[in-house]
Amino acid sequence: MKIEARVKALDSLVAQWLEADLAQGVETIPAFRRALREGRQLLFDAFDEGVPTVDLVQAHGRLVDSLLRQAWQWHLQPSPPGGPPLALIAVGGYGRGELHPGSDLDILILRGDPLTGLPPSFPADPTPSLNEQLAAFVAFLWDIGTEVGQSVRTLAECVTEAQADVTVMTNLMEARLITGDAGLFAALRQATGPDRLWPSEDFFAAKAAEQRQRWRKYGGTAYNLEPNIKENPGGLRDIQMIGWVAKRHFAADTLHDLVAHGFLTEGEYLTLIEGQALLWRIRFQLHRLAGRREDRLLFDYQRTLARDFGFVDDGSHNLAVEQFMQQYYRTVIELNRLNEMLLQLFQEAILYHDQLGPPLPINRRFQALGGFLDVTDPDVFRRNPVAVLEVFHLLQTHPEIQGIRASTIRLIRECRHLIDDRIRGDLRARSFFMEIMRHVQGPAAALARMNRYGVLAAYLPAFANIVGRMQYDLFHVYTVDEHTLRLLRHLCDFAGPEGDGESPFRTTIAREIPKLELLYLAGLFHDIAKGRGGDHSVLGARDAWDFCQRHELPEFDSRLVAWLVEKHLVMSMTAQRRDLSDTRVIQEFATLVGDPDRLNYLYLLTVADMRATDPARWNAWKDSLLKELYQATRTALGRGLENPLAQDELIQQKQEEALRQLAAYGLTRDRCMVLWIKFNLDYFRNNAPDEIAWQSRLILTNPPGNLPLVVIRPVTRRGCTEVFLYTPDRNLIFSRTTAVLDQQGLNIVDARIMTTDDAMALDAFHVLDHDGQPLIDPEVMDKLRVALRRALAHPEEPVQVVRRLPRKLKHFPVGTEVSFLPDPRNHRTLMRLTTLDRPGLLAQIGAIFEEGGIRLHNAKIATIGALVDDVFFITTRNDTPITAETALRWLRAEIHRRLEEEPD
Repeated sequence: MKIEARVKALDSLVAQWLEADLAQGVETIPAFRRALREGRQLLFDAFDEGVPTVDLVQAHGRLVDSLLRQAWQWHLQPSPPGGPPLALIAVGGYGRGELHPGSDLDILILRGDPLTGLPPSFPADPTPSLNEQLAAFVAFLWDIGTEVGQSVRTLAECVTEAQADVTVMTNLMEARLITGDAGLFAALRQATGPDRLWPSEDFFAAKAAEQRQRWRKYGGTAYNLEPNIKENPGGLRDIQMIGWVAKRHFAADTLHDLVAHGFLTEGEYLTLIEGQALLWRIRFQLHRLAGRREDRLLFDYQRTLARDFGFVDDGSHNLAVEQFMQQYYRTVIELNRLNEMLLQLFQEAILYHDQLGPPLPINRRFQALGGFLDVTDPDVFRRNPVAVLEVFHLLQTHPEIQGIRASTIRLIRECRHLIDDRIRGDLRARSFFMEIMRHVQGPAAALARMNRYGVLAAYLPAFANIVGRMQYDLFHVYTVDEHTLRLLRHLCDFAGPEGDGESPFRTTIAREIPKLELLYLAGLFHDIAKGRGGDHSVLGARDAWDFCQRHELPEFDSRLVAWLVEKHLVMSMTAQRRDLSDTRVIQEFATLVGDPDRLNYLYLLTVADMRATDPARWNAWKDSLLKELYQATRTALGRGLENPLAQDELIQQKQEEALRQLAAYGLTRDRCMVLWIKFNLDYFRNNAPDEIAWQSRLILTNPPGNLPLVVIRPVTRRGCTEVFLYTPDRNLIFSRTTAVLDQQGLNIVDARIMTTDDAMALDAFHVLDHDGQPLIDPEVMDKLRVALRRALAHPEEPVQVVRRLPRKLKHFPVGTEVSFLPDPRNHRTLMRLTTLDRPGLLAQIGAIFEEGGIRLHNAKIATIGALVDDVFFITTRNDTPITAETALRWLRAEIHRRLEEEPD
């Protein structure tokens, strides 16, 4: 028998297997378990053979039906004498006959009369034998390997529960009789019909509110990198939502019935069915891989699913997993669009009863109807495709309009392909697009709508490549198009009439921008070349230049937009990876930027880009780094690029300001100079005047013998918490300190290490908690202070880091790279480490330094996403550069050995 035929006959096959096992004396539970296991294995084999998933989920439902009928007969037939009539009913997804391998079995055991006083999990029953039978039946279902969600209710209880909860009502709408009293089941259908409970107007309003709440829970986007294929916007729940409303209002048994009712075209129906088929295939295999119900497309499964679905890597710029996820995202966004359109059509038909009032004319092509933009003629877009772009400009200029009418959305979907090279070159189309970019409220909302309806990709073909493009890396949490639109939203917030509530500093800068549309264009194009291979910044700059020229922007403006796209990563990398206290770094960056206007544009673009990459990783520390670089560069530009600030001049300025602050505490210049003469020049170069003054005051006012000195400053101007240590220098200070900080769940964002001329360790660590916030709880800081003092005072006691590597990071194979450079000016060796961030990393590096007799003088800690890019300034114990090749080889090999061991 072919596998397709075996699938169709699966319930009969299972009955035969079960009968054979029981006849041979196999105990009941093992026999049922084997039947269920072998039946599912047949479905898995059929999946591998390409049998449509719709056939498999329906066959799985029939398989379980067969087992439940026999289990019911085993436990509850014949019924106890005088007992109530009973019906075993499938509800929810199981009621629809759609059962994936790991799905719960939602069942209702319906009783024919009200009973009182049951043991736990069942209402009371005057017939103890029935209670025992029901309990044994449900326990049996668990024992054979199913996960059951059961309820035992009377008809009256079902009505009461359904009246109170639309979710219960929805489950009962999909009720299907498995076995038992058919009359009782018919009474349930009648008692819960729309003429008795939840009329379609109330049902639609409740389900629409439920969907909005669900979308908010999942971030309001279909583009999460680990999406829930059932609950996310555009997921299976959106398709079910359409079916529920259709069933309640139109008594539609299938989605195709909506074609006959005029709510779907045949093409739209096929889009829905094809989308559902893909999501079902993914969900079926996801349950199979997980061995349980799992509806999240976790990184744990994405690569395997991509392989199972036939995708292969296309070079390094288009991974199989990225292709697979792009197919998924493009599918769910199309389903999301159809869901939006259909629900608006339902709203007009169900809530407004197609009575939207008289149309309000806008121009010859458009009108407002019921608060929504509508065409005056269904052939408007076919006659004049430029009008598709006009739609989004009108929504900007008419804020009283809520959105686009569903019938007009359908016309846009049908006509967007008419936006070809001829239309893109049309002066009217170019003018509309630039007016959208120049609107006083900014273009973010309009461009998001254009992307939602597929118009942005039609007008900018290069944008089509990044729609739904996943970025399988350690930095981005959104697809490229979603990231781009979020970036634009941030830019509009910076420049909007109300300004950026988080930072008046950015608002002030945004109001200095002479042409905001150039900033928005740079944001639109900054990642447009992702996935093509090559440097996306360079390729995107070419696209931006071509666009600006086609839209007849002045050459100066075109060059600025292209430059911003090409250099959009430079400021972020400089702020996070370079030493901002080095005047040469500032001079180099200022030379690249060239003038204050470009600096303003680049700063705002960089902040928006970083915030839109991963909102959870944006914090006050990164904000302060960018602000520090901006201000230092602005100062350098003000001095003139031909007149850079010398290091000794900078150090003198810092010392004078620190002395001024210390004088307020009665600390004289002479007393400070006695202390400072023991410090190296790097200390003054790396620290701001307020940091120098604070640390110096702590040391000078510390009582004799009160060591180790551990002081915590909750919030610094850098937006993080500073942990300051001053103690006699000895081995393991760095490794033990970083281990304690890691043990407390803190993220080290910067470390400044110094040993004074009188052999005192002066270390400052800037830290954030696991949410990227500074420490504010006094109890937490006291606990940290005690732990650090103990670790430093008792070096013989081990400090264990017990945190595990986060699950997501295990799926990104990042190699460890160690490189060395001489630092002859400071007589040190510079070691650069790039690797995956992990708990205890710095403690491990510190332990390696101690083991190798290496002295750490300073460290530049940078974590980009979850990728570490740290720089350590090291010497031998005798404060000489490490030049021996054998020592460097050992250090590199030891770091590789320890860091590349399989993490827990």
